[in-house]
Amino acid sequence: MAAEHRSMTGPDLARGIRLADLADDSKLVGHCGDAQVLLVRRGAEIFAVDAHCTHYNGPLADGLVAGDTVRCPWHHACFSLRTGEALRAPAFRPLACWWVEQRDGHIFVVGKRKRAEAATSERPVEAMPEKIVIVGGGAAGFAAAEMLRREQYAGSIVMLSDDEAPPVDRPNLSKDYLAGKAPESWVPLRGESYYSKNQIDLRLGTQAVRIEPRTREVILAGGYPVPYDRLLLATGAEPVRLTIPGADQPHVHTLRSLSDCRAIIEQAATARRVVVLGASFIGLEVAAALCARGVEVHVVAPDKHPMGRVLGPQMGNFIRTLHEKNGVVFHLEEIASSINGGEVKLRSGDTLAADLVVAGIGVRPRTGLAETAGLTIDRGIVVNGFLETSEQGIFAAGDIARWPDPHSGENIRVEHWVVAERQGQTAAHNMLGRSEKFNAVPFFWSQHYDVRINYVGHAERWDEIMVEGDIAGRDCLLRFKCDGRVLAAASISRDIENLMTEVAMEHEMVAC
Repeated sequence: MAAEHRSMTGPDLARGIRLADLADDSKLVGHCGDAQVLLVRRGAEIFAVDAHCTHYNGPLADGLVAGDTVRCPWHHACFSLRTGEALRAPAFRPLACWWVEQRDGHIFVVGKRKRAEAATSERPVEAMPEKIVIVGGGAAGFAAAEMLRREQYAGSIVMLSDDEAPPVDRPNLSKDYLAGKAPESWVPLRGESYYSKNQIDLRLGTQAVRIEPRTREVILAGGYPVPYDRLLLATGAEPVRLTIPGADQPHVHTLRSLSDCRAIIEQAATARRVVVLGASFIGLEVAAALCARGVEVHVVAPDKHPMGRVLGPQMGNFIRTLHEKNGVVFHLEEIASSINGGEVKLRSGDTLAADLVVAGIGVRPRTGLAETAGLTIDRGIVVNGFLETSEQGIFAAGDIARWPDPHSGENIRVEHWVVAERQGQTAAHNMLGRSEKFNAVPFFWSQHYDVRINYVGHAERWDEIMVEGDIAGRDCLLRFKCDGRVLAAASISRDIENLMTEVAMEHEMVAC
């Protein structure tokens, strides 16, 4: 996360600036009192909103204006310039808005608008269901509950989570929090009072064991039924567990939950050498985070290039070099065959000392509830464009959902945090009868030391990678193409180009 912004930059907008100094379709950052304000001019209209994203304080002046929205360059949150509303995750909190006046060829910011004044209109909910149940306490489940209340849904929301912690910012568990650069207070998506204040019945440590579509009930462990009118399955994914001898030892971990992260941090405090199994995004973010704690890290993976299956060999080689410069030792095209106390034995016969082992060898969707309920399954829960399953009234979102992607023309399932949040938001709308298709372009980001990689789109395969810029120089955009079409793009230090690719893909889907 970025530090809070306090110093004031740019002109004093209360004193005004010349209209000529703000060209059409341009942005300008100034201040009004003790607040940084972003001015955006769109023809005759001038908007004034917070200058920083409400997610991680990303600088919106470096973002992209598209229509009457502004998008954050860091993690692609999208806000309305008219109302400040957070239209798309990962941001949930709105931007503040200011009144703007034009006099004598000058622009003046004259005061902050109240939220009621910033809203353009109330959006009535039609034929509201009385009871909505959400199974899952992760990204999709939280985003759905938050959106339901934001849309003034007044019915019952029951959120069933088998985790012991309220919904957390899971990306932080492998990034700043694990590295010791962020306090635990940054990890919850909302404080505990949020759920009671918004009348969200969050039941932690609660296991749903069965769904009864005929009677519209979720059956909990112990046989207790929870009735629903609409049901959202947001059970997410679970880490693939090691099956090699010694995998059940107490110093062998996976990383998914806050409790997992706490356990790794506790053992990392005394560990001298860590072995990370898997060169996935999670595995390498864990490697970077533990390097920041001064631990020697070895990475074992069957891949030829770290993250090569997603980012290709060029970016994979860059990522390897980046980690090696920070002290990581790679053992690629290799797998672990057993763990014996403080040693990891490799298939080649070599052994690695390990006070701590973290396995990041993939995840699998948690589809058990859907399977026993008779829902259609195909490497995930099959949903239509509205995220509704084969059973009317039951929706699915997040890591478990396989949906028809309008950009690729294929049914896809992705395991990205922002996608899960956005699907939760769309599912909330559709549980309220909005008939809104999910058409957001997939997006994720990955952090490695001081390098952030942004990826937009979805390319399970490609026949060409176009490289613009200099990968080694940390200034590049890679376009993944198949049959001449751009399916995805990955970038370093080219946030605007990444955002423009996202917008272009959205327009392409609308055209189709």
